[in-house]
Amino acid sequence: MKEDFLHYVWKFQKFDVGSLYTSNGEILHIKNQGSHNLNSGPDFFNAQIELGGQLWAGNIEIHIKSSDWYAHGHETDSAYDNVILHVVWEHDAEIYRNDGSVVPTFIIKEHVPKTTLGQYKQLFSKENKWINCENDFKETDDFIIENWLERLYLERLQKKEEILLKELKATQNHWESLLFRMLCKNFGLKVNGDSFFSIAKSIDFSVVKKCSHERQDLEALLIGQAGLLEGEAEDWYFKTLKSRYEYLKYKFQLNNENVVVPKFFRLRPPNFPTVRLAQFAMLYFGQPKLFSKVIAARHVHEFYELFNVTSSEYWDTHYNFGIGSLQRKKRVSKSLMDLLIINTVIPLKFCYGMQNGKDVSEEILRLAFSISSEDNTIVKKFNSLKNISTNAGQSQALLQLKSEYCEKNKCLHCAIGNAIIGSQAKSRGSRLV
Repeated sequence: MKEDFLHYVWKFQKFDVGSLYTSNGEILHIKNQGSHNLNSGPDFFNAQIELGGQLWAGNIEIHIKSSDWYAHGHETDSAYDNVILHVVWEHDAEIYRNDGSVVPTFIIKEHVPKTTLGQYKQLFSKENKWINCENDFKETDDFIIENWLERLYLERLQKKEEILLKELKATQNHWESLLFRMLCKNFGLKVNGDSFFSIAKSIDFSVVKKCSHERQDLEALLIGQAGLLEGEAEDWYFKTLKSRYEYLKYKFQLNNENVVVPKFFRLRPPNFPTVRLAQFAMLYFGQPKLFSKVIAARHVHEFYELFNVTSSEYWDTHYNFGIGSLQRKKRVSKSLMDLLIINTVIPLKFCYGMQNGKDVSEEILRLAFSISSEDNTIVKKFNSLKNISTNAGQSQALLQLKSEYCEKNKCLHCAIGNAIIGSQAKSRGSRLV
C-alpha cells in the first residue's frame, strides 16, 4: 500500500460516500475533495466538508497510518495548521493541533471496494512484466489512450522546452545559434549526438555566418573542429580541407580542446561522421538565416525541401578520406529528415512560440501527426501490446509514457492506469474491504 493509492482514491472519490463517519463518530459529508497538491504541504488544498452539521473549509492530509503525522513532523509545521480532515488507511493514534484540539480522522479503508483495491494490487504485481499494465493495456479504450498520448506529447515538449531555454541562455539568447547547435547534435544521431553537439558549441555562430558563402570552408570548419583533419594523409581532399582549416583556425582563433571526437565504430558507412558533417555543411551553405525559414514553414513537405541536401562531390565516391566507394549521391535520407523535424524543428518551434506568447499547440500537433511513427524498441514493444502508434506525435508520447510514468511506477498519475483500475471496479455499492 502506498499513499499514491490513497491520493487516487480520494481525488477521484473511488469509495462509498453514502454514509461516512469520522473515527469519533461524527457524520461526515464531502462537499469538495480539494485540489491535489503535488508540492510540499498538505495533500489537498481548499477542500470543503460538513462535519457534525457544520461546514468547514481547509486542507486535507492523507497518510497510511495516523501516526505518520508525527513521523513526518507535521505537528511542528504551521503549513498543517489548517488541516480540517486527516484521511488514513489505518487509525493508530489521535492527532492534535498546536492548540490541543483533535484533528478529525476519516478511516477510508472501510469504504474502498475490494475490486478497486484488487485492481491496484494486480497492477503493481511485478511478475517480470515490461510495464505494470502489460496484461490490461490491450483492453484499454482507444479514446482514452489517444487523448492521453496527446497530453503526454505536449508534456514531453514542455520538458524539451526547459532544456532548450537553458541552451538558449548559453548562446546569449541567439535563436540562430541555438538551431545550429541542436541541428548539428541531431545530425550525429544517437551514437555521435554528444560529439556533434560539442563541435557546434566550439564554433561561434558568427564564424558559421562568415563561412556560409564558401561550402568548402564550412566543411573544413566542421570536420576540422571534429578532429578529423589531424595527422597526414595522401588523399588530395584531406589536404585541401586541412589547409583551409588551418587558415580558419588561425583567423578565428578556433579551439577544439573540449570537442568529443566522433566515432566510426559499428556505424553503417552512410552514417559516418565525415559524411554527416559534410551534409550538415551543405545545409548551411548559402543560407545562414535558416532559423527564419524553419519558423515560417508550416507543413512537413516544406521541411523536406529544406533538408533535402547532398554532401559535396568528393563524398559521392567516398565515405572517409582516401577510402573509395561506388559512386552514389550522399543525400540526407527521409528517415533522417523525420528525426530532424521531430527532435529539433518541432521542439524549437514550440519553444519559440511559447516564449513569444503564442499557443502553437495545434500547429505542432498537426505537424507531428503528419510524420510517420518512429520505429524504436520502446514503440515496437507498445505496438506489440496494442497497435496504437501511427505517427510521430504518438511515438514521442510513448517514450514519455515509458520513461516518466511506467519506469517510475506512476500508474495512478496515468490516464491508462486510472482506466484499468476503474474498469473492473464495481459500483460504489459493491463489496467493501
